[in-house]
Amino acid sequence: MGRRPRFGYAAPLGKPGGFGTEWRQEGNPDMAGASKGRVLRLLRTVHSWLGIVIFPWIVAIGATGFYLNHERAILPLIAAADYDESRFERWPGAAPAGREAAVAVAAAVWPGETVSEVLERTYHGRPVFELVMPPGRVIVVKPTGHYFVKTAYTRRTYAPDGTLLHRKVYWDTVLKRFHVRGWLGRGLGTWLADLTSLAMVLFGATGLVLFLTPRLGRMRRALGGRR
Repeated sequence: MGRRPRFGYAAPLGKPGGFGTEWRQEGNPDMAGASKGRVLRLLRTVHSWLGIVIFPWIVAIGATGFYLNHERAILPLIAAADYDESRFERWPGAAPAGREAAVAVAAAVWPGETVSEVLERTYHGRPVFELVMPPGRVIVVKPTGHYFVKTAYTRRTYAPDGTLLHRKVYWDTVLKRFHVRGWLGRGLGTWLADLTSLAMVLFGATGLVLFLTPRLGRMRRALGGRR
């Protein structure tokens, strides 16, 4: 009488063997707590590793996003000073460059690459040959032989003898593309940025669960104690 039976059932509320006897099934709090603990440990592990993996991209995306919001204020602080190209006309030994000389310069800049197109136009106020190649463009100044090597992210200025005079980084393009793609190359497209975005969502979701679970548990226990 009054002894708790096995199999998780409480003692009968009525008389033993009588009609109308009610049974109340109980769960196993120890097993439920252990299962909950395993889930929380798994979430903590996932949350920790996600934080380590995506931390560099969180910093990079935050920094590039800050730049995009304050581009006019930040760009002058990181951009190199412009080169005075008026010195071209006063350059010792400067001589006009023809089409063949321009093609030779391009071949020396990127050996083994094919010139797909040769354009004649004006660049920075001077007549030039612009040679289009897979890695970028080589722009040769007709009157002096100076030349520029342009890629998607940089522009280098050279004297006729091949001496590097100036290097400019297109920070605006670099930071915008990195913010969108999460990488500067085109091979991955936006996959890296997409994966980073999904990882950040999962990181936030696991963090929210880890934050709320113990607090909700304490709230339920507090409410239960008042009954």
